[in-house]
Amino acid sequence: MDFAIPADVAATLEDLDRFIAAEIAPLEAEHPQFFDHRREHARTDWERDGVPRTDWEELLAEMRRRADAAGFLRYALPSSVGGSDGTSLAMAIIREHLASKGNGLHNDLQNESSVVGNFPIVHMFLAAGTEAQQAAFVEGLVTGDIRMGFGLTEPDHGSDATWMETTAERVDGGWAISGRKRWNTGLHTATHDLVFARTSGEPGQADGITCFIVPTDADGFSVDRFLWTFNMPTDHAEVTLDRVEVGEADVLGDVGRGLAVAQMFVHENRIRQAASSVGAARYCLGRAVSYASERVVFGRPLWTNQAIQFPLAELATEVELVSTLVRRTAWELDHRGQMEVSDRVAMCNYRANRLACDAADQAMQTMGGWGYSRHEQVEHIYRHHRRYRITEGSDEIQLRRIAGVMFGRRPKG
Repeated sequence: MDFAIPADVAATLEDLDRFIAAEIAPLEAEHPQFFDHRREHARTDWERDGVPRTDWEELLAEMRRRADAAGFLRYALPSSVGGSDGTSLAMAIIREHLASKGNGLHNDLQNESSVVGNFPIVHMFLAAGTEAQQAAFVEGLVTGDIRMGFGLTEPDHGSDATWMETTAERVDGGWAISGRKRWNTGLHTATHDLVFARTSGEPGQADGITCFIVPTDADGFSVDRFLWTFNMPTDHAEVTLDRVEVGEADVLGDVGRGLAVAQMFVHENRIRQAASSVGAARYCLGRAVSYASERVVFGRPLWTNQAIQFPLAELATEVELVSTLVRRTAWELDHRGQMEVSDRVAMCNYRANRLACDAADQAMQTMGGWGYSRHEQVEHIYRHHRRYRITEGSDEIQLRRIAGVMFGRRPKG
């Protein structure tokens, strides 16, 4: 592996920076309330169960339209759907670069919104969808005309998804789905929901779970409430399905192999999420160093105190170590495949997400009360990135994957 950034990726970073400066930064400057100390309040429709405000989401959509017109939004997608066939390594470098700039309209991780899109559900359709499903959904998912939730977790089952209680039984012409989902993200605007339900087998078995494409306006589909979180606004719903009927054409992937489809989602996300966490950590470190260089206490610069220097020096070392691990693992993904390096991906996800939280916490400590205030981004970064230590595989799930490979139980899918 060559540790230098590939020339084409370096050129893309320069193009991105110019595009952000010319198109996105001015647009962000027109709406300061969404990015300064008012960000959480301005983005949240408190009277509508805490979901994102319409004007905030319209701004995000305008950013995506500009990024798509400039040729950046679809970078990681195949050329067959207008993308640039971006590699895992390229995406890791780009996501770290964008996140290291701090939160902004160019890359607002709270909304999984970026000028370079991630699109894990699009990758799922490209890998597992029929030609008809791809024709019906892929372009709309990219443009935002179609919005799709992801219904895997349940009130009583999170990491133990094989024990889910939502079921689907065959009926004339299709399936009837009954059950409940929690942390069903995006349901405030979703046109469809990917719902995972047991269609055969016994609780605890991986086989026998099927993924269904469910219109959110279907009879028996109800959004019961939105769960308020550490970082607001929320788009995380609790959903009830009461004999919701769908057709055979609404099965994504093979019947009984839905967890393999779900893994496509997390596999696309984990390494890129890790790269974003490294970038966020790099931003927090830079902000803490800048503050400590400017702040004068007891008649001398704050940074001259070893109590300030040493934690930041340790943090700088960790940022470089984890960044290297993430890029190496992304390179291996491009050359070996997900299952061959699943333990490395788990290492990246586990360590990088903790690193982002540690870096934000240390930046707050370095800046004291000012770092704790909402006039700095670091407290917002902490509140957002803390969720990544739970979602799409908690710290404990990542460690279990690492240990499983260590002790000879390499996953098969």
